[in-house]
Amino acid sequence: MTSREQHDRMANAIRFLSMDAVEKANSGHPGLPMGCADIATVLFSRFLKFDAKAPHWADRDRFILSAGHGSMLLYSLLYLTGYEDMTIDQIKNFRQLGSKTAGHPEYGHAAGIETTTGPLGQGLANSVGFALGERIMNAAFGNDLVNHYTYVLAGDGCLMEGVSQEAIALAGHLKLNKLIVFWDNNNISIDGPVSLADNTDQVARFQASGWNASHIDGTDPEAIAYAIEAARHSDKPTMIACKTTIGFGAPTKAGTNKAHGSPLGAEEIAGARKFFNWESPPFEIPADILDAWRAIGTGGAKARADWEGRLAKAEPKLKAEFERRIAGKLPSNFDAVIADYKKKLSADKPKVATRKSSEMVLEVINGAVPETIGGSADLTGSNNTKTSQTKNITPDDYGQRYVHYGIREHGMAAAINGLTLHGGLIAYGGTFLCFSDYARPSMRLASLMGIRSIFVMTHDSIGLGEDGPTHQPVEHMAALRAIPNHNFFRPADAVETAECWQIALESEKTPSTLALTRQNLPTVRTEHSAKNLSSQGAYELAPANGEAVVTIFATGSEVEIALGARDLLEKHGHPTRVVSVPCFELFDQQSDDYRAKTIGNAKVKVAIEAGIRQGWDHLIGTDGIFIGMHGFGASGSIEQLYPHFGITAEAAAKAVETRLHG
Repeated sequence: MTSREQHDRMANAIRFLSMDAVEKANSGHPGLPMGCADIATVLFSRFLKFDAKAPHWADRDRFILSAGHGSMLLYSLLYLTGYEDMTIDQIKNFRQLGSKTAGHPEYGHAAGIETTTGPLGQGLANSVGFALGERIMNAAFGNDLVNHYTYVLAGDGCLMEGVSQEAIALAGHLKLNKLIVFWDNNNISIDGPVSLADNTDQVARFQASGWNASHIDGTDPEAIAYAIEAARHSDKPTMIACKTTIGFGAPTKAGTNKAHGSPLGAEEIAGARKFFNWESPPFEIPADILDAWRAIGTGGAKARADWEGRLAKAEPKLKAEFERRIAGKLPSNFDAVIADYKKKLSADKPKVATRKSSEMVLEVINGAVPETIGGSADLTGSNNTKTSQTKNITPDDYGQRYVHYGIREHGMAAAINGLTLHGGLIAYGGTFLCFSDYARPSMRLASLMGIRSIFVMTHDSIGLGEDGPTHQPVEHMAALRAIPNHNFFRPADAVETAECWQIALESEKTPSTLALTRQNLPTVRTEHSAKNLSSQGAYELAPANGEAVVTIFATGSEVEIALGARDLLEKHGHPTRVVSVPCFELFDQQSDDYRAKTIGNAKVKVAIEAGIRQGWDHLIGTDGIFIGMHGFGASGSIEQLYPHFGITAEAAAKAVETRLHG
């Protein structure tokens, strides 16, 4: 058998596993695996550094299927190369409830799935974080421990999504030359030919963004191999435009949108079997072909063993630090560092904006935790995300700790996910809370994946002032709280800010958003507590003098207003307590007893927050009083805006007294 015949049979194993799994599920996308099988076969058999028996090897090459609808390509590869948890039964149960072979690849479902993809463009944008993470870790630990490539398979849809431009521009600027992207250039989208909606010269576009880019025949194994070899010797990231045929081999549906998102049907599959001279029944791979694939799966064992030998011989402190960071564990003194800092804050009682409080605690954190990587979407001076330790990462110096993402909020959030998924790093990035809208798809995926991405969102209310309603978040707090497995923090002062940062760093399986003020706030936590009170989500900040008739719940900048309202009500003989609520999500996780005690049974319950009411009724009830926003904001000074919208201590006290005397 010639090498080309061997290649063809190995590629056909991918094609038939994919089309048979989609057919059995009566659901899925057979076209991409059939069209891209040659690319995958060349990459996995000749270039990809991995060991199927050690799927979490830190220095493996990463393969990201950005075109996640073609998930059977990835699942077929994982089965064929011998990943233990990807059995033939998993392939047969494609898209079935409880299987590892979900409709789109889901991080954590099976080893070898590097990131969750499906929303188009996300995998491509994640890959910038993966590739940057490799360079940052390489600068810290050297070629002996970190030296790998990031490969991406992207489709037409990935390149049409706007996030792709944010991602490729950043990668080109940073000269991430170990990032190699294959474009499945098949000219077909769901509606029909790509020409219905797009005629972009993608190669020219990538070249204009600082990439190498060229066209090849995506079915010619030697052309594919030559392009990969050239990419691996480049000083720029590379995009290889692979001309393919969607559904290649299907007699009537190949090259049409009918091969994209639905099973081919028995007649079409029979025709493909004839076209490829594939005689094996569904889900059966000829023994010699399976053996060849399994040999590829174990082919990286020597490289891994050599790497483990280098790690074992590394300087002990370097080895211990590498292993700690890859394991995702914080330095052993982290809690003590935060506790000491909180004690200092309670004594000093700074009156600063929580964005400044965040910068202050980051100065402490970044000094104690060397793996933090900061950044901002061109708002560094406003987000306060840079500290003395975080110098700029540049194409000439990856050994620093700050990324200037440019005005690319979506690309930033996706890259943060990639940095986090790469391992060994804790990434955070900043923008204005209002522009979380631009970042939200990636924030949602961080939650779905259960990873420690951290989003710093400043200018969190009408308190930002004159920039007006285009920049003033109103519905954003409720919108981000609506994302499952996402901790949304809105700290009231410097102490709570330190506590929220501590929780964010300790939450290995949950991403965090910190909503921070532009305006100065007093320290309300003046008594030091060794316990992280914010970790309870809500806690009594100020008790009532006597049995509480009124409970006021508040977050962030409105806690100061709540305390002012409490003073007014207490003077008028209405015992009032104040509960600070830095994180709804953590409060919901507390015991029923703690929640009941914290909510209490006061006659009147009030919530004060400079956002919309949505989400507050589970604390104050539908009959509770809400002091907040009921529409968009306005352009004006903070001194004008809070009274204008009725968010004051006086307005809150008056509403309570009206209720009590009504």
